[in-house]
Amino acid sequence: MKFKSILVIFSTLLLVFTTGIYAQSDEPSPPESLTGVQLNDAAAFDGLTLFAPLISQHIYLINLEGDVVKSWDLEANVATSQEPYLLPNGNLLVQTGANSSMLPLFGQVGGVAGGLKEYSWDGDLLWSYDYAGDTYQQHHDIEPLPNGNILLVAWEVITAEEALALGMLPDRIPEGDTVWPDHVAEIDPQTNEIVWRWRVWDHLIQDTDPNLPNYGVISEHPERIDINYVGPQQRLGDWQHINSIDYNPQLDQIILSSRNFSEIWIIDHSTTVEEAAGSTGGNSGMGGDLLYRWGNPVTYQAGTAEDQTLFYQHDAQWIDPGLPGAGNILLFNNGDDTQESHRYSTALEIVPPMLADGTYSHEDNAYAASEIVWEYRADPPESFFAPYVSSVQRLPNGNTLIVNGTGGRFIEVTPSGELVWDYVNGFTGSMPEGTPYFSATSVFRALRYTPDYSGFSALVTASLP
Repeated sequence: MKFKSILVIFSTLLLVFTTGIYAQSDEPSPPESLTGVQLNDAAAFDGLTLFAPLISQHIYLINLEGDVVKSWDLEANVATSQEPYLLPNGNLLVQTGANSSMLPLFGQVGGVAGGLKEYSWDGDLLWSYDYAGDTYQQHHDIEPLPNGNILLVAWEVITAEEALALGMLPDRIPEGDTVWPDHVAEIDPQTNEIVWRWRVWDHLIQDTDPNLPNYGVISEHPERIDINYVGPQQRLGDWQHINSIDYNPQLDQIILSSRNFSEIWIIDHSTTVEEAAGSTGGNSGMGGDLLYRWGNPVTYQAGTAEDQTLFYQHDAQWIDPGLPGAGNILLFNNGDDTQESHRYSTALEIVPPMLADGTYSHEDNAYAASEIVWEYRADPPESFFAPYVSSVQRLPNGNTLIVNGTGGRFIEVTPSGELVWDYVNGFTGSMPEGTPYFSATSVFRALRYTPDYSGFSALVTASLP
């Protein structure tokens, strides 16, 4: 199946250069009044792009010309909370909101969801599942697994008494008297049962009271999470703010992006539920402790602010087998709107220091640094800035799809940084007016699907524009 490609000429001078791993483009941000396709070069990867505006009942699948090939309209009381996924069988997996007694509190920090729904290609509801209650709520991201199960990220509510008993300092607990560490749950849609779980709360360390559990020297235990770490933009209750999850079936490992720690974490999925709660077992022999972390060694007292590489990143993922850079990690490094020197966003491709046994190298108790093998940065850097949401995706031709989520702008760049596709979303959701950096056209993420993707079998050739 081949999607038509029409070259759209955009009268902007494009100057591109590359130095080693560093790819840079001086393509300016398009005027806010422009929507739709701004540039469609022949070097762009031909496929269909799936996205939904934030808080929207509408999901869109567009071609490179910006034509809507397919759209889905959800029920009147249902709105997408994050990025939908098109499954290999052509069904649509959507995250939606779900009510709970904690929703008013969770809703203050963004990314709240709680409901999962699967729709047929024609929009019929096939499956619905809520992961929301008085003490937990799903948020931000999910990951469909090869076996049909679904990984999700969720908060759980921990009382002040429970937190203090594990060494959390009183000033780390907000006025609501609860903190919300993250956890990962694996759901079997056939039974709606939780078949695997991993909790931050099981892998803590504190250095404030030797009479309490998990006492130790934080810098000597990078595999543990400091219960008292607070980042510059951290809201005390929303402690880690994990905003993405990805699974590597070859390694049987999971990668998590913790925005408030400005780190990526890798954990072992080969464990049993019991092993995931401890420090032994699984392929790694480390149970549920962190196999690797990178981006901000300040979080475990192994560096200074000058050593920080990541700033509130999103969409950390392994590049899939068969794609250029397969096995490397790709992510959107958002930047920091509170620091003038970091008010720009980049896309990074890194190679972590993985050993032959699937574990990761240490240097003097700290995890060894990842090697940055490719970076996209605009010129000037501040011309491309999304302090929240956003995504990246490696395409089969070696190009990279980069989504400025707050601006609703999707760009595709070559390995050398040449801009070959530029699209500005004109579809709107229900993002409240006045929300800093966001607008009605903001998106969480976008995904490009190949022309031969099995999920498109329901598309009749004659129906294509």
